[in-house]
Amino acid sequence: MACTGNFFSRGDTTASPIADRSGCTIVVYTLRMDEDRPKSALELAMERLRQKDADSGEVEALPTDAQKAAIAEARSLHASKVAELEILHRSKMLTVFDPAERVQAEDGYRRELGRLNEELERKIGKIRRKGD
Repeated sequence: MACTGNFFSRGDTTASPIADRSGCTIVVYTLRMDEDRPKSALELAMERLRQKDADSGEVEALPTDAQKAAIAEARSLHASKVAELEILHRSKMLTVFDPAERVQAEDGYRRELGRLNEELERKIGKIRRKGD
């Protein structure tokens, strides 16, 4: 069975054919980032904020490679702690049948998860401030 596809362009998208293993052609659409298309509210707001920062003299400092590595390590450690917490929580929930105890366990889980998230944000903020 031979499938075919067409290459075409339409306004804000570009389509390009790609052949798969069966010989069929799949059309992949990609959005072109033209300046003539209307901007979203988010894009407009971000442009205004960048302009405001530029006017006030603030310069966006990009993280160094060392900072990126430290942030990645912090996020990896956070993900492992969250996974461990989730496993422990699920196993505990399998043994708790009293509704009041379940609510208490859920509350404790949410508090601990919030604490871990706050700890991650604090670490990332500290890493970013070191570069300043």
